[in-house]
Amino acid sequence: MARIAGVNIPTNKRVVIALTYIHGIGNTKAQELTTKLGIAPETRVQDLTDQEVLQIREAIDADHTVEGDLRRETAMNIKRLMDLACYRGLRHRKGLPVRGQRTHTNARTRKGKAKPIAGKKK
Repeated sequence: MARIAGVNIPTNKRVVIALTYIHGIGNTKAQELTTKLGIAPETRVQDLTDQEVLQIREAIDADHTVEGDLRRETAMNIKRLMDLACYRGLRHRKGLPVRGQRTHTNARTRKGKAKPIAGKKK
């Protein structure tokens, strides 16, 4: 089992698909990595040599922000918005949609389960 950027990569999947298990690497970045390193995208992780795994690991460390660092950076950006008390920060703080979606109906993912209001029925 290959371990890259602190994530155990599934061994029976293709390299391009397996790399997407790392937070911060999607389909496009995974394909770019494999072409840059000269690894055939259809090869399985279990068929990679130790040298190729090492190349992938070093390329990710050098060029990409992934996993813990990326999560920390995202959390710090949100915290900065909340500290500024700008509109987006207030929306984050209240747990409401941030990007202009309607809240009269819908927005249940962000707002949580509907809470009944006493005396509302008319």
